[in-house]
Amino acid sequence: MNQLDQLKKFTIVVADTGDFDSLKQYAPTDSTTNPSLIYAASQLPQYKHLVDDAIQYGKKQSKEQVSHALDKIFVNFGLEILKIVPGRVSTEVDARLSFDVEGSIERARHLISLYEKAGIDRKRVLIKLASTWEGIQAAERLEKEGIHCNMTLLFSLAQAICCSDAKATLISPFVGRILDWFKKNENVAGYPAPEDPGVKSVTTIYDYYKKFESKTQIMGASFRNKEEILELAGCDLLTIAPSLLEELKKSNDPVTRKLDSAKAKQSPLQKIHLDEKGFRYHLNEDQMATEKLSEGIRNFAKDIIKLESIIKKFI
Repeated sequence: MNQLDQLKKFTIVVADTGDFDSLKQYAPTDSTTNPSLIYAASQLPQYKHLVDDAIQYGKKQSKEQVSHALDKIFVNFGLEILKIVPGRVSTEVDARLSFDVEGSIERARHLISLYEKAGIDRKRVLIKLASTWEGIQAAERLEKEGIHCNMTLLFSLAQAICCSDAKATLISPFVGRILDWFKKNENVAGYPAPEDPGVKSVTTIYDYYKKFESKTQIMGASFRNKEEILELAGCDLLTIAPSLLEELKKSNDPVTRKLDSAKAKQSPLQKIHLDEKGFRYHLNEDQMATEKLSEGIRNFAKDIIKLESIIKKFI
């Protein structure tokens, strides 16, 4: 049995891609997208019809035509993905709304309405929001409406705790981006897999969630190598790029569970209570998390602007 099939025994495997051919090849349960993945996929000729359809949709709107077309592009890719995966798709709210509670809620509702008009139950959609204080407040309100949220750009325990307190459905801690920061700032080529800072961060979050019986699921994301993935075998979910899914598929080496809820309950971690002031202070004290959150929002926003520039040519 290859490593991918072994991993699926411990963890729900999610494909991190906007490419439908990859989804068919690796048979994941769910799929995640983000503005960068959708922008890359939108440049491929086989997906031009999805962009064209969204532009036509935008043209029919009386106002904010570009914004409507942008949301429709994300949903069109999501609808195609849902034809392939049996589970859920994650669709991201515009990163430029990361500090806007009401704006995030409005866009999330619009995305869900587009899915529902296409006959998709909202249970099959996760709305992705940045794990800012404002994004977390938006998620808390959306969850009460039955709109399930995937909290992205998450780099710290403080963010994870507040997402759990908000009863977000799922968090996506970014393993590889944490590794990138530490490699650069400590001027090292790499770390042994068990000492990988991204792996250690997710392990701590997992132990905290399981010890204190959080209902929020953890989905490790943004991997840089196969070893990071294998060190997190047993995590609730892992979202993995096609290149790394292929590496797992090609190897028959044994995979062992590394994260275990029973062991997590023995963790020495203490319960932490954070209000807005506490959240902002803890985040500010974590240089890596502060820098990577800011960078992530900027980069996702850049790719949204690129998509908008394509739309504007035709609207």
